[in-house]
Amino acid sequence: MEKIKIIADHREIPSGVVKRLFEAGVEVETRQLEVGDYIVSAEVGVERKSTKDFVQSILDRRLMEQVKLLKESFPRPLMILEGEDLFTIRGIHPNAIRGALLAVAVDFCVPILWSKDENDTAAFLIVLAKREQLERERPIAIRGERKGLTLEEKQRYVVEGLPGVSAVLAQRLLEHFGTVERVMTASERELQQVRGIGEEKAREIREVLTTPYPKSQQKRFEL
Repeated sequence: MEKIKIIADHREIPSGVVKRLFEAGVEVETRQLEVGDYIVSAEVGVERKSTKDFVQSILDRRLMEQVKLLKESFPRPLMILEGEDLFTIRGIHPNAIRGALLAVAVDFCVPILWSKDENDTAAFLIVLAKREQLERERPIAIRGERKGLTLEEKQRYVVEGLPGVSAVLAQRLLEHFGTVERVMTASERELQQVRGIGEEKAREIREVLTTPYPKSQQKRFEL
């Protein structure tokens, strides 16, 4: 097989898909992705959901936000639904599932592929990566560029890059502090005044913002 590369979110490792990709000879880079689960080119990002996770994301209202970010981040977003029949999962009305599927496909224009298991998902990703990287010569990119964002969306986007900060939490931080600059300069104690940020998360945020970058230290020492 001609060499292709796929970037996978590190949280996908337990799914079995990453292992199948390795076994098929794909170069796989795992890292924490901000959006999506797999990146196969600068244009195509993939969100993989088991059918159980899809239903749960409807119940806890994560789904629309995830799809919105996927759409904003990649020119050609894609969702793969993997596993058992959605309509056999208890605890949710079938029409709620139908409505969510229609919202993803029609409102956000994100195509949905159905996969029976991790082997099938890996096979889809391999074919997709070959099309993008070998046939269409599109390079792979670590992060999709969100397009057409308003200033408010850009502000939330920057704050969402902080460790453990979701879209909802980014909005709370900005509403509390007023500007991105104030969020970045807030102390641990000030950060903890925002609902959803405890002592540990505040400490992690400040650590990321204040720890010198290793290469910058190295250059200083060499001088």
